[in-house]
Amino acid sequence: RALALQGREVLVLEQASAIGTGTSSRNSEVIHAGIYYPQDSLKARLCVTGKALLYAYCAERAVAHRRCGKLIVATSTDQLAQLDRIRAMAEGNGVTDLQLLGRDAARALEPALECVGALLSPSTGIVDSHALMLSLQGDMENAGGALAVGSALASARCAGHGIELQAADGTELRASVVVNAAGLDAPLLARRFDGLAARHVPTPHYAKGNYFTLAGRSPFDRLIYPVPEGAGLGVHLTIDMGGQAKFGPDVQWVSSPQDLVVDPSRGDAFYAEVRKYWPALPDGALLPGYAGIRPKLQPASDGPADFVIQGPRQ
Repeated sequence: RALALQGREVLVLEQASAIGTGTSSRNSEVIHAGIYYPQDSLKARLCVTGKALLYAYCAERAVAHRRCGKLIVATSTDQLAQLDRIRAMAEGNGVTDLQLLGRDAARALEPALECVGALLSPSTGIVDSHALMLSLQGDMENAGGALAVGSALASARCAGHGIELQAADGTELRASVVVNAAGLDAPLLARRFDGLAARHVPTPHYAKGNYFTLAGRSPFDRLIYPVPEGAGLGVHLTIDMGGQAKFGPDVQWVSSPQDLVVDPSRGDAFYAEVRKYWPALPDGALLPGYAGIRPKLQPASDGPADFVIQGPRQ
């Protein structure tokens, strides 16, 4: 989109039959505030800046979204100190609107909530991710760009005059700039580039996130997040633009990014986690929903890694 709007000739190759069928469609659809990331990291800088740009874009293009806010909740007294650390980290990233709430203040906002304290993030929101992707596609095409679906890239060669590409159907292309935005398949795609040293291609790791949907209406108007643990942000409650509530994702390290089936037996752990902040969750209220794969640059044994964005100099 950005390149097309600059007047560049743009062709997007998409191996699937439509855009955004992978990770872009299998997430929580949350507009994050930029709270959790280390100061000066790419994740922090891009999230904080991207939040403002995304809200402005959605308003301009009438993409369905809502600045609903979220509560990060401590369900035990030993988690209260972590709320203070999260707020300090957020302020270091330029997120200065967080409010520390006691139990009564949090329950005044969300009466069904059980906690000993919470952080309110008023600038967190939700977005219709499918409408957003279609809007971005429309911008690109209106600026003269083209989308070729069902077009996998078979190989590429870095030549002195540009980059020579060959699609799986044999079509040959030449480009001055190639952007590898293949998501889960980005490392695999990078390995197809003759002339790109293997040391520049990170080893992918896959953290599957399972979601369970709520049968019936949610008693919450805001997103509810536990204090984060491990490789994810905990089994949190989010709502979509239609008001449907879902819980997840959990963290399940898998070897294949194609493993998208939700195991119903994981529901037992979901009930246990959700009832820490919503004790009144009824039996039988959680239904297997969908799963997504989070591409990771680090294995389960390591801490979170920052984004890697490589250009010609790398």
